[in-house]
Amino acid sequence: MSEPDALATVTRLLDATNDHDLDGIVGCFDADYRNETPAHPMRGFTGRDQVRRNWAAILSGVPDIRSTMSAHCVDGDRIWGEWRMWGTRRDGRPHEMAGVIVFTVREGLIREAAFYLEPVERESGDADDAVSRAVATGARP
Repeated sequence: MSEPDALATVTRLLDATNDHDLDGIVGCFDADYRNETPAHPMRGFTGRDQVRRNWAAILSGVPDIRSTMSAHCVDGDRIWGEWRMWGTRRDGRPHEMAGVIVFTVREGLIREAAFYLEPVERESGDADDAVSRAVATGARP
């Protein structure tokens, strides 16, 4: 697959997401799609059915969801994209996610993804707080 084809497939996913087109979203994925979430290994899954369940819940729970891919890099059938998603949950709370997704695209379908998209935490503290939590020291230097 050429680089423009991989980018075109991921752009089709982005467009379907912003159009809130569940069938269009699911149609971007291969039937044997494999999702890997390295920071949360238990969240990984295989198959387009789980893609449908995930996106049906997202579109229902955040009916005004919007997405952008602000930067990307393509190498053959792999595309690294920097994504942001935002909207308002049904309870009125904001929904915001940001991160990188690494897609593998073959024959116009997404075959695999390494998913590094995470909820944006606006009040979780500064760099010292994050390092302290990560190494469980319990105290700032």
